[in-house]
Amino acid sequence: MGASIKAIEFYLPENKVSNEDLLAKFPDYDFAKFEKKVGIKNRYWVSEEETALDLAVKACHKLFYKIEKEQIDYVIYCTQSPEYFLPTTACILQERLGLSTDIGAFDYNLGCSGYVYGVSLAKALIESGQSEHILLVTAETYSKYLHPDDKSNRAIFGDGATATLISKDTIGGLKNFSFGTDGSGAQKLIIKNGAGRYPVDVDAALLTYGSDNQYTDNHLYMNGPEIFNFTAENIPNFTQKVLDKNNLQIDDLDYFVFHQANAFMLEFLRKRIKAEKEKFYIDLEDGGNTVSNTIPIALKRLADKGTWDGRAKVMIVGFGVGLSWAGGVIEIETNI
Repeated sequence: MGASIKAIEFYLPENKVSNEDLLAKFPDYDFAKFEKKVGIKNRYWVSEEETALDLAVKACHKLFYKIEKEQIDYVIYCTQSPEYFLPTTACILQERLGLSTDIGAFDYNLGCSGYVYGVSLAKALIESGQSEHILLVTAETYSKYLHPDDKSNRAIFGDGATATLISKDTIGGLKNFSFGTDGSGAQKLIIKNGAGRYPVDVDAALLTYGSDNQYTDNHLYMNGPEIFNFTAENIPNFTQKVLDKNNLQIDDLDYFVFHQANAFMLEFLRKRIKAEKEKFYIDLEDGGNTVSNTIPIALKRLADKGTWDGRAKVMIVGFGVGLSWAGGVIEIETNI
């Protein structure tokens, strides 16, 4: 008995924010250079009334045009943008989607590595006989956490949601996975206020980082250079670890789909692991960094290109906030 990804859909909010839109607010920022280096042209942000759950529901409804929702017997929901502190958003999603009450459902709080973790969790639930058809959902609205004058992060992050059906089969399209964690780097990408350690501070001091980017401890802070250094130091060797765990050589893979953080970082990683350019997928110009959504969006867009017949062997690797990273090998078809 094994498990495979059967279908993927994604949803982006209607509110498109182009680099030209941001230039109107930040006229001194070189968005032409940003676009060339980072690779982002547009990102999509929710309205004030929209939540990540709203996006998740729409992504799932797109999936239900292709699959029978009655078969779903488990919901796994990855988000750092929960509807409430409690109850778990997955329970609300079950009701919003009209799914059976005879199912399991839980949230987990992970960012850029979240999709890979979710695929691995689904594999484990299926192969242990606890489930047969799992709905894996990712949904994020980082735009709600960004300070209005934080031009760097406002240029990078977009909102979105994805829905993936992972089902029991005899093929076993989900192979082996590896993981990494380093909580000593938690302060490098963080929202300090608003949870259990520190409450929201209505008088929070205005802080500055980088090139005159402003934020408070109520907002998202990212030390971009340190995140890049962490990625450069860990992910190339980790990629080899994933290959070894799957008894593969780099040439055995058809594609590499890494977390779509920024094009410069991805090109750096491609060269470090010595992957062929045509096998290393980079496509974040329309959507930006959507956190846990980037890998499933990239998988769907890659599959929709129809550039292979049958099944493609793909390495997926996520890395970021936590610090957390995860990777594995999957086989997917073009009709997901």
